[in-house]
Amino acid sequence: MERKRKIAILGSTGSIGKQAIEVILSNPDLFEVELLTANENYGLLASQAAAVNANNAVICRDEFYDKASSLLSGSDVKVFSGMDSVCSLVQSDDIDIVLASMVGFSGLRPVLKAIESGKTIAIANKEILVCAGEAVTGLSMKHSAPLIPVDSEHSAIFQCLQGSFGSPVDELIITASGGPFREYPAESLSSVTPEQALDHPRWKMGKKVTVDSATMMNKGFEVIEARWLFGIPSEQISVVTHPESIIHSMVRFQDGAIMAQMGMPDMRIPIQYALTYPYRQPAEGERLDLFALGKLTFHKPDTVKFPALDTARRALDKGGNACCVMSGADEEAVNAFIQGRIRFTDIVPVIEETLATVPFIQGEDIGNIFESDRAARETASRIIKKIEK
Repeated sequence: MERKRKIAILGSTGSIGKQAIEVILSNPDLFEVELLTANENYGLLASQAAAVNANNAVICRDEFYDKASSLLSGSDVKVFSGMDSVCSLVQSDDIDIVLASMVGFSGLRPVLKAIESGKTIAIANKEILVCAGEAVTGLSMKHSAPLIPVDSEHSAIFQCLQGSFGSPVDELIITASGGPFREYPAESLSSVTPEQALDHPRWKMGKKVTVDSATMMNKGFEVIEARWLFGIPSEQISVVTHPESIIHSMVRFQDGAIMAQMGMPDMRIPIQYALTYPYRQPAEGERLDLFALGKLTFHKPDTVKFPALDTARRALDKGGNACCVMSGADEEAVNAFIQGRIRFTDIVPVIEETLATVPFIQGEDIGNIFESDRAARETASRIIKKIEK
């Protein structure tokens, strides 16, 4: 790379953010950190900011500002609080790449500001494209702000397309591990616990995305993301269960050839690739041993046992604010399940009832997106109160 890249990490204390910090600390000659943000984990934010010598740190919840500021009082790190500070700082001319790894809908506002400022966006937050894919990709083109996928599946597709020279694509094939309940009988899912749902067999992820993986809503989100990232109609995007999680996704071209990206299930690989694109840099980590692996297996997803995938496809096909409503309801339902208030099998029905209740709005206007998210959360919360244990 020609010079150090200046990085902003939105959500540095989450799973993706922490692994991005590892990548940066392993490559001090490649990166400088301009901005770190966290919602409430001021202790970890402060230690990260000190470790990478960040220029700025923002704790989004104002009540934790004094504690964060005190922890960094002997350093050169400038400390701010609140989402307005994030939205202002992310537009700085000193930032080259914004890693969008904030959890949920909260990441949309600062990412829109970064796009309007022409930043390269390394996008790890699913909800940004699920809720506002058409608007975000349109603004990305308008402001020449590239979107580089970080999610392992979309990074895999992105990498497979690099050498295609615009060759026509027949199908995007997104792989799924199947989550912790792939082999569970359907009748037992109503009694599974949050602890079981959070015990993913392959990946180390945050709580929300881990539960989404267990319901397979995660894959539904990824179909929606792929539709907007790569401009491929939903009927040309398929999902295959691949328990080994070695092939991260595939692209079938119109001549019948399939290209696949393979590797160990380690999120540091796609994170580093997004931050160094179009270059590849050396990285530590376990290497894939094909002889030890022995075989790869593939199965058709069970959408009867895991109906969330079909729910997401219907929302995508409907368009308008449907995906945004679905995403907001999913956040509320997943949080309620993690808190022990509803059953695992209540998550999708809460989403479906919310979709049926919140008024449909045709088209994807940014103002409508924020209003639809608010309405979805309020509606889902009322539904949850009626059924909670």
